[in-house]
Amino acid sequence: MTEVSPLNRYQLAELGSMLAEPARAAMLLALMDGTMRPAGELARVAGVSAATASAHLKRLLDGGLLGLHEQGRHRYFRLANDDVAAWLEAMALPHANRTASSAAARDPALCRARTCYRHLAGQLGVALCEAWLERGWLHAGSDGMSLQPAATDALVSAGFEATPALQLLRLRGRGCLDWTERRLHLGGPLGVAITGAMLDAGWLRRAHRNRALLPTPDGLRRLAKLGVRLDT
Repeated sequence: MTEVSPLNRYQLAELGSMLAEPARAAMLLALMDGTMRPAGELARVAGVSAATASAHLKRLLDGGLLGLHEQGRHRYFRLANDDVAAWLEAMALPHANRTASSAAARDPALCRARTCYRHLAGQLGVALCEAWLERGWLHAGSDGMSLQPAATDALVSAGFEATPALQLLRLRGRGCLDWTERRLHLGGPLGVAITGAMLDAGWLRRAHRNRALLPTPDGLRRLAKLGVRLDT
């Protein structure tokens, strides 16, 4: 999963085979919220035994889709990087036309705002990206997306801490194609940092049962000041 060389047909087939097993797919989806989880928890998510989960996790590690964090005797699994998360999200796009409307009917909160790995996706993520590009607060160039100084002034005025807001100027983001909206939201380190700051400020809170993000009333008011509005 690097940009050093293009995939050959055998590598592409191997990636497809890793996703073809429902238990492995369930594990990857569970980690799309950017968390790190132990093997036992991922086994429960996938509905398999500990031994079976161990075999699946080894294959995903060997295939470059997962990373491992070891803390003492404990082992925690996570997606390997943001590129893997973007690839998994993009895998849903061929089916988006027939699944997006049903997904919205089943779980409108998930479509309204959610994490794509660790950055904001869904209607709110797309609205933010489009509004800030239109205002010139985001610049899209050959090296990705960057935040402009005028944006940090607006963020501080809306309630961001000054130092974290200025630190955003050093980060790069990228357009990530949203599988339900089929338009771009802001991904990469910049998208992750902005989403994290909004969570810390209480503009968003995490849902307990899935990767939906729930905008708070105060968060919606402050986002509206930044040109970000959700259609009701």
